[in-house]
Amino acid sequence: METAFQDLLHSKPAPFSFLELGIVSWRLNPDDYENDEDLKRIREARGYSYMDICDVCPEKLPNYEAKLKNFFEEHLHTDEEIRYCLEGSGYFDVRDKSDRWIRIAVKKGGMIVLPAGIYHRFTLDTDNYIKAMRLFVGEPVWTPYNRPHDHLPARKAYVESFIENKVCTQAVDAN
Repeated sequence: METAFQDLLHSKPAPFSFLELGIVSWRLNPDDYENDEDLKRIREARGYSYMDICDVCPEKLPNYEAKLKNFFEEHLHTDEEIRYCLEGSGYFDVRDKSDRWIRIAVKKGGMIVLPAGIYHRFTLDTDNYIKAMRLFVGEPVWTPYNRPHDHLPARKAYVESFIENKVCTQAVDAN
C-alpha cells in the first residue's frame, strides 16, 4: 500500500477524462449551499434525497486515525459515492483503464460523483481537514467492499460500461 506520501499530489499527472471513467463533477457555491439552486437541481435530477455533513479532522471525527485508514483502503460501493466539499480539501484516488492510480484533488466548491463499482480510496491532503456533504439516493449505505470484489454486480456493470467501453460516454448534440 502506498502510504508514505498519501497526503500529497502525485508527481506524474496523467491526462484523462472524468467521463471515460464514469465520474461526474460540478463546481458549486459552498458558502450558500442551503439556498443553492444548482445544488437543488442536481439533487432532484439525480434523486439524492438524503444528505448529511461530515467533518473529517482529528478534533471532530471520532476514531479519526482508524477511519482515515479505512477511507484509504482500496474499495468499491454498490451505489454511487457523492461528495460535495464545503470546506477544506482532499484526494480521491481512482483506477484508470490500465489499473493505474489517478489522483483527483477535491477542493472547496467541488462536487464529485464516483459511479457504483469503481475501485477508489480517499485521503486528506496536508491540511488534514475536509467538511463534506454526503448525498445518497434513499437511505444511506456506507458499506465498502475492499478489493477484490470483482464478482459483485455493481463491479461487473462498471467494468462492462467503462473499462470495456460498452456504453457511449461522449456527449451527443441533439441538433
